[in-house]
Amino acid sequence: MPPLRAQLVLFDGFDPLDVIAPYEALMAGSGVLGGALAVELVSAGGPGPVRSGLPGISLAASTTLDPDTPGFVLVPGAVGPVDGDPDAGDETIPVLLGRFASSDAMPLIGRALDNPDVTVAAYCGGSLALAMAGLIEGRTATTHVLGIDMLDASGVNVVRARVVDDGDLISGGGVTSGLDVALYLLERTFGSMTARAVEELFEYERRGVTVQSERQLAT
Repeated sequence: MPPLRAQLVLFDGFDPLDVIAPYEALMAGSGVLGGALAVELVSAGGPGPVRSGLPGISLAASTTLDPDTPGFVLVPGAVGPVDGDPDAGDETIPVLLGRFASSDAMPLIGRALDNPDVTVAAYCGGSLALAMAGLIEGRTATTHVLGIDMLDASGVNVVRARVVDDGDLISGGGVTSGLDVALYLLERTFGSMTARAVEELFEYERRGVTVQSERQLAT
């Protein structure tokens, strides 16, 4: 049986910490499991460098985002100034997330959400971008504290928690919660011993609250 695939989505302006921390955690989990998880950096545009929101930092996507492969699709947030003048060319976080929300990645992520073999995990501004694209209206999710009101206004059932489990949609709070989301995916899919092994390797203890929505509790 081929390994499950974990695809971390890159887009212009992504936050590197939102990508690298979950990537390392999932790679470590795959090592514990003997290669049961293939972890890749992907983009809607296919292979090639993608610039982050931090000057001088880019990461290379190895392939195109595939919503039909069983596993996980992880959606990070953006990094940049919170305030600024978009008309003057300021690439604020809302501007970057708005571009991402209207990009070619969103139809692919929408297909992933419709695929029962895929769990979409979005954290920090990633869940807000999905909401801006109209993909998670009526779902239960969280995001960075600065985006909570906007997420609520988009028709999402907002829960203030470190990690929120809404079945095939997992969401997380601020930037460091991407690590907690990755560990939760390992725990939910492969068992607590796998997640615990990665925590010990990283000398990291998950914090905050994980909330299961009514949708997940009913399954």
